[in-house]
Amino acid sequence: MSKPQSQPQETAVYTHGHHESVLRSHTWRTAANSAAYLLGSLKPHMRILDIGCGPGTITADLAELVPDGQVTGVDRAPDILDRARATAAERGLGNVEFAVADVHALDFPDDTFCVVHAHQVLQHVGDPVRALREMHRVTKPGGYIAVRDGDYRAMAWYPESAGLDDWLDLYRRVARANGGEPDAGRRLKSWALRAGLTDITATSSTWTFADTGEVAWWSGLWADRTLASAYADRATEGGLATAEQLRAVSEAWREWGRREDAWFTVPHGEILCRKAV
Repeated sequence: MSKPQSQPQETAVYTHGHHESVLRSHTWRTAANSAAYLLGSLKPHMRILDIGCGPGTITADLAELVPDGQVTGVDRAPDILDRARATAAERGLGNVEFAVADVHALDFPDDTFCVVHAHQVLQHVGDPVRALREMHRVTKPGGYIAVRDGDYRAMAWYPESAGLDDWLDLYRRVARANGGEPDAGRRLKSWALRAGLTDITATSSTWTFADTGEVAWWSGLWADRTLASAYADRATEGGLATAEQLRAVSEAWREWGRREDAWFTVPHGEILCRKAV
């Protein structure tokens, strides 16, 4: 299979944008807390493509885990790549590079990478099946396609909060209006099968925020994101929420986050697919 000459470019709109409240969580992500299902398959010599690399914290971790290999981080947003390059430079990494790319039409030859990885990406793209086919195309025979995505409808919290119920309902509607699928985690295996992938291992894992500091951090970033990020703009501009409704949701996050017994879990679906030799 040769590199596609004509494929539609991304049509979905990235729901979150790159406001500080978004990067607050993205820069917290590591290979350990966000790609543990993949790490046992890595070898020091591997060449890795990290799709949707954002600020590059996972990308940099992967580069440290393949010291004799090479990692390429790609993202659709050129500005965020400056942050990723700074992350790699701060850690003194010489085996990582960054470029702008669209997962629906990757600008790489067939059979290029030992591992093609995407974390929290397929929930935001217009055609996840096409994206997986592209990921498969640029993976070497015997290599791995590794994908992890959250599942919003499966998120759970305590104590109950009508305001957080409103947040979840609104977020899912905004994400779908933008062309994405917020409940992607449960769909990864299905999408992989539709893309023609085989040798699929499907797993799941969670992020859980339970102690006082974790809860304050998680509730605070969502309270801020609800008012100040691209997600807020898309909710109001799309007619899905008023500014007053967003303020109510933001305050619900803060009120919930002040509870001593607050607890929140974020489930993720994962697939690790090996390309046939």
